[in-house]
Order: sequence, then C-alpha cells, then structure tokens
Amino acid sequence: MSEDRLPPKKRGSRSTPKARIGPVVMALYLIFLLVPIYWLVIMSFKSNSEILSSFTLFPDDFTLKNYRTILTDPSWYMGYVNSFIYVSLNTVISLLVALPAAYAFSRYRFFGDNHLFFWLLTNRMAPPAVFALPFFQLYSSVSLFDTHIAVALAHCLFNVPLAVWILEGFMRGVPREIDETAFIDGYGFTRFFTKIFIPMIAPGIGVTAFFCFMFSWVELLLSRTLTSVDAKPITAIMTRTVSASGLDWGVLAAAGVLTIIPGAIVIYFVRNHIAKGFALGRV
Repeated sequence: MSEDRLPPKKRGSRSTPKARIGPVVMALYLIFLLVPIYWLVIMSFKSNSEILSSFTLFPDDFTLKNYRTILTDPSWYMGYVNSFIYVSLNTVISLLVALPAAYAFSRYRFFGDNHLFFWLLTNRMAPPAVFALPFFQLYSSVSLFDTHIAVALAHCLFNVPLAVWILEGFMRGVPREIDETAFIDGYGFTRFFTKIFIPMIAPGIGVTAFFCFMFSWVELLLSRTLTSVDAKPITAIMTRTVSASGLDWGVLAAAGVLTIIPGAIVIYFVRNHIAKGFALGRV
C-alpha cells in the first residue's frame, strides 16, 4: 500500500530523532539555568558552618536567621529602599525623555538625524567604567554625590538611548495617517500624544520600562562609585559582607534571593507587553 493510501492515523506516526531530542535538550538547558538559582535559595536557608563543611541538596539545619538579619538590620534593608528609589526615578526620567525623542526620530526628517541617532546608540555601547570618574567629579562639585538622583541621572546616559531605540521601532509601526486624522479632528499635540498615541504603543513602553528597570537594578559600578552612605544600593552593600570571621555566605545568599524577587515581579506585571514587544518592536 502506498504512503498516500495509508489511513490518516498511520501517517507520520513515527517521530523523527530530531523531534525526540528537542524536548530533552530543552529540559537539560532549563535545568542548567535553574541550578544556580536553586543553589542560591538553599544556601540562604543554611548556616555558614553547614555551607562550608558539607555538600547537601537540602538544608540539614533549616534556618531563617539570614533573612532576619537582612530584614532587621537597617544597613541591609535600606539598600533595597535606596535601589528602589533611584531605579524608579531612572525609569520615569528615561521614559519621559525618550518618548518625545523617539517620536521626533520616527516622524520627522532633519539634518543629521541618522548621525544623531547613531551617536545615541554609541553612548549605550560604552562601558560604565568610562564615565565613572567624570560623573564622580561632576556630582561632587555640585553637591549631588551620595544622592538618589545622582545615580538615576547617571543611568539615564545608558537607558535613554536604549529607550529611544526601542520606542522608535514601535512608533514607526503606527501609520502617519493617525496623526493627521487626529490633528484634523482638532486634537492638539499634547492631547493626541497622551490620549491616542501612547496607548497605541503601550507594549513598547512596557518593554522599554522593563529594560530600563533591569539595567538600573543590576548595575554596580556607577551606583557604587556615586554613593557612600545615604544612597548606597543593595548591589554595593552585598560586596561588604566580609567580617573578622570571614565571608558571611548565608546572608549574602539571602540578599541575592531578595534581589532577584523585584525583577521577577516586574516581569510578571509586564509579561504581556514584553511578549508583544518581542513580536512587534525592535527587541
């Protein structure tokens, strides 16, 4: 019997080796990614003596002491507060600056627009270490050193170009006829931009906010250089866990777990926008 005459149930009943190997490879890859996170979590519930003395897949002496240390010691939990403050400031400032700039790049043509757009991206390509010393001297001279706004503005140098690049891709996908129709109907630019245009690129704004938040949250060099006491973030505090008795592994692991949680929460709330952004925009 030829293949064309086979019953529908028998056609393609044999799975190819590639189809069988694919799920196995994906499962191994996910395990490879999750093992460090799992190990970080179980370390946070162990004592230092257990961490250094034995290899266990689950804590033998389960303890919450490491988390109590972080949540009751102001030198620890204020690091999270400081990080939330300057990260939120940076995300808001980056979006407020990038939205009109991206609209201008997507709708107007002017002399040197392509060169200016490329120059913005070159700022994002530069490593933060290049700007650490200039920012330190500048903020020290204008009394902004060790303030939240100092770190937020410093991170704008990297987040604004990224935000403009992402948003410009979304705005190009919006037909120009919508702008013209709104202006004919009597909408001013501010009303059109806030009431009509921004809701249409909401997925792009969600994606942009996510990337701005994550860069500012995990960045260490500038946030450590531009702060000392009052605005010191948790990423900088985590590098000061060495005491007379050695490195406090349990507290450091607990701090790492608590540092991952905000990023997971942000991903949960903007997950739909991120999915649309990866499908529609430049991401």
